[in-house]
Parts: sequence; structure tokens; C-alpha cells
Amino acid sequence: QVQLVESGGGLVQPGGSLRLSCVASGSIFTIYTMGWYRQAPGKQRELVAAISRGGTTGFSDSVKGRFTISRDNAKNTVYLQMNSLKPEDTAVYYCNAGVAIHSGSGAQDYWGQGTQVTVFS
Repeated sequence: QVQLVESGGGLVQPGGSLRLSCVASGSIFTIYTMGWYRQAPGKQRELVAAISRGGTTGFSDSVKGRFTISRDNAKNTVYLQMNSLKPEDTAVYYCNAGVAIHSGSGAQDYWGQGTQVTVFS
């Protein structure tokens, strides 16, 4: 099996920064796209940012210019640097990864348990 463990959430004032990390472990052959999603109370889970194995990135319009995503393939880790945080960024942030567990398998989706980010005035 594959486990994703997030860290780095917390409380921050508007305009502040946080860095989320997500480490994948377990039976991993290759990790394809990795991404961050978030879910605010009463809202659907939404994609925030994603990065391919080769480093191509994509962002939701709401975070463009404020968030960056990066990964370290040697460490099976993806990061989300969040700057200029706003109250509307408050949500549980989830790590997602497409993982092949052996050379003949396709990618399966795995999720972390989530980490809370709260931006308060």
C-alpha cells in the first residue's frame, strides 16, 4: 500500500505564509502527478495546484501568483508554498498522488489525511 502524510498546516494571519509538505511512502514504483486539493466547510473539494513528474505545474485561478508547488522525486515529496494568504484560503488541504506500485501497473490515486490551514484576522 501507499501512504501520503501531510504536514505544515496551522494558523496564520492574512498576508502570512505557510509551507505544506507531503511525503509518500510504501510500495511505490513511480509517482506521476502530485497535487494539492482543499475543502472548506460546506464546499466541494477543489484542486489548488498540481505538478507532473517532469515539473510542469498548474494552479487554480484563485491561488495563481501566491502559491507555488514543487516536488523532490528522490524523496517522494511534494510541497506547497503559500504566500499572501487570505481568509478564503482557510480549508483542509489534501495531498494527492498518482502512483504505480509496480512496472506493469497503471497509476492509482492516493490521498493524504489532510492538514488544516486557518487564516484569521
